[in-house]
Amino acid sequence: MRDTADEALGDARLVAWVRQAAPYIHAFRGRTFVIAFGGEALLDRPAALALIHDIALLDSIGIRLVLVHGARPQIDAEMAARGLTPRFHKGLRITDAAALECVKRAMGITRIEIEAMLSQGLPNTPLAGGFLRVTGGNFISAKPVGIVDGIDHQYTGAVRNVIAEEIKADLAQENVVLITPIGASPTGEIFNLAWEEVAEAVATVIAADKLIFLCDAPGLVDRKGELIDALTADEAEALLAKRVRQSAEVERVLPGALRAVRNRSARVHFLDRRRDGAMLMELFTRDGVGTVLTHAPLERVRDATIDDVGAILGLIAPLEADGTLVRRGRERIEIEIERFSALELDGAIVGCAALYPLTGPPGEAKAGELACLAVMPEYREIGYGDRLRSHIERRARKLGIKRLFVLTTRAAHWFVERGFVEKDVAALPAQRRELYNYQRRSKVFVKSL
Repeated sequence: MRDTADEALGDARLVAWVRQAAPYIHAFRGRTFVIAFGGEALLDRPAALALIHDIALLDSIGIRLVLVHGARPQIDAEMAARGLTPRFHKGLRITDAAALECVKRAMGITRIEIEAMLSQGLPNTPLAGGFLRVTGGNFISAKPVGIVDGIDHQYTGAVRNVIAEEIKADLAQENVVLITPIGASPTGEIFNLAWEEVAEAVATVIAADKLIFLCDAPGLVDRKGELIDALTADEAEALLAKRVRQSAEVERVLPGALRAVRNRSARVHFLDRRRDGAMLMELFTRDGVGTVLTHAPLERVRDATIDDVGAILGLIAPLEADGTLVRRGRERIEIEIERFSALELDGAIVGCAALYPLTGPPGEAKAGELACLAVMPEYREIGYGDRLRSHIERRARKLGIKRLFVLTTRAAHWFVERGFVEKDVAALPAQRRELYNYQRRSKVFVKSL
């Protein structure tokens, strides 16, 4: 039996996670996600069931799901059983007539197994008490890859067309759409397709909100081999130009991911299929556990709006409580909202700052005050405070402000390290000096712009 302290800690973590996840749950309801994975994700039965449970959980909160699966190891096993040797060229299977029979059998069995797992209703699982309607169809038409580098790929195909309206109609009826990467040509020939290409094509034509690749690595890495949590399409192209090595599967899916992002049809996530709960941690926590590829940066500093008042109040409340910031009520924030800038990360406000122009006597350099600089604790060590400070300084320069003041009780060293110089209260413009609170005894700093 756990002691009371352990129970309290566990409860606190659960409550914190649910509260952190709530905005994402609201944001994702009604959105469309394409989840793509190779047949390797199904080889370990417990891991496969855990993946299916997470998919069921996403469905239960109203996310529209398209699943695209592969079956490479299953096809290889089928070929081995028939005494056939798999052949590949640049990662693409060469499918002759004998291999095609293995493809059809392995794909069919794999699809049936996925449908069976999605149909379970076992107690104590996300599928208990629920029912997932799984649909599919001839959504994909194909064409032959043909001869590449002098090699005839025969029955290996490429996506010719995706019937987007049929997929959307199934999603509108709250069905989970399961797509097997086999397509027929208008003449009735059957072609073996790459699951990553099918996923890219489907995500693009249905304008999916997210394209999630479950791969053999947590995501993209830099030259030091360290995981990159987020990057833009331009940054990914630069990474490719530098020939930074990625895992085999990530390298295979990355070109299609870049095309999807360039089409602005989806935000692409790369996740480790071997990590239990990777999708949940990526989608419902602020930091995630994989790599997200976007068209534009995830974070941005922008002018605050009236809709941001609640988030700003939540940010500054702890700092007001411990005396770091002067108390401001909702009404004052609403009145002064045009003074505020907000740092937005993946749709959530994680920092704010305000700029108040100050008037002085004629002939005196125009001044302003940097106020209410606040960043969520978990983001204070990664430069977000500097992002906001730099933004306020640029904003001040555009207004012709030459001297930027800040009053602080606890962050003196932080501002000194960033070029601010301590001054006497008398250095404040008269307008601000009259409002100075001598009980707080805030230190005054100024920076020439």
